[in-house]
Amino acid sequence: MNSIFTPVRLGRTTLPNRLVMAPMTRSRAAFDGTPGELAAEYYAQRAGVGLIVTEGTQPSDDGQGYLTTPGIYTPAHVAGWRKITSAVHDKGGHIFIQLMHAGRMSHPDNTPHHRQSVAPSAIAPGTGMFTAIGMQDIPTPRPLTTEEVRQTVADFRHAARSAIEAGADGVEIHGANAYLVQQFFAPSANTRTDQYGGSIENRARFAVEVAAAIAEEIGADRTSIRLSPGTTIWGIDEGAEGPDLYRYLIAELDKLGLAYVHIMHQGSEPLLADIRKLWHKSLILNRPGRPRDQIGADVASGLVDLEAYGQMVLANPDFAVRLKANAAMNEADHNTYFGGTARGYIDYPALSA
Repeated sequence: MNSIFTPVRLGRTTLPNRLVMAPMTRSRAAFDGTPGELAAEYYAQRAGVGLIVTEGTQPSDDGQGYLTTPGIYTPAHVAGWRKITSAVHDKGGHIFIQLMHAGRMSHPDNTPHHRQSVAPSAIAPGTGMFTAIGMQDIPTPRPLTTEEVRQTVADFRHAARSAIEAGADGVEIHGANAYLVQQFFAPSANTRTDQYGGSIENRARFAVEVAAAIAEEIGADRTSIRLSPGTTIWGIDEGAEGPDLYRYLIAELDKLGLAYVHIMHQGSEPLLADIRKLWHKSLILNRPGRPRDQIGADVASGLVDLEAYGQMVLANPDFAVRLKANAAMNEADHNTYFGGTARGYIDYPALSA
């Protein structure tokens, strides 16, 4: 346990501990994508972890999937995020903004332009999505043209620059959980015949190009990516070649010298061990549902450099303090995860409250 409270260098930043707040959608932004008024307090309350990774933040109108998620591509977005990063920094914290393009995991009713969603191929995920009028089936997306794929890479680049202008310490590319980047990986979502489909190298190309563009724009030491090898939600199936795709991808990303790779792990332990061998910078691991008595075990074993936690940090703004003191933890209220106001957002009590 003690090793998780030791400092660690992450890119150009030294963190005071090895605890990470995992990205969690909260759906409390304004309809134009500007972060909500309570977001600065929400994130600042949790500045005691070594690193905050924000909720998924769309890099463009096309990138939005859910209702009232924040963006980081307009001046209003930048101004809104600057309040958040300043509040976190004032508390001595560090914050990376996660850049998330939902791809086909979207509904026209949820986006500013109300257009058909875009994806590698015209294949619907076969699930529903909550909209302002309730649950609706997600429509079949429109396949991106080759030129539009390149424009999407440029959108990520612009969003990364906007994040730095907003005061973020860096950005994390959302390459996990069945959203656009992972859609390119999966043959069940990608049947393209251009340079972004078919072979392992082609299906990994979009992720590598996004990472390279952002690293060129803001520095590799402020660029990172989150991956979820083996995820099978919402019609994603990476097939028998999936593990080899990730081995290839990690080796290519390693050449870029990014600040970290963040793995949401529910899959193969041998693949995770291979990722550790192939990746020579910081590695963050998020094991959903990890029991409290296992916190710090992966850092202590040397498997990873940092560990990420979601629900426990959501419900415990003083997560690091409680953990170090072996104090009781608040339970998360699932009914207030998405949307709403202060309840279940900034009103979880700290030990000193």
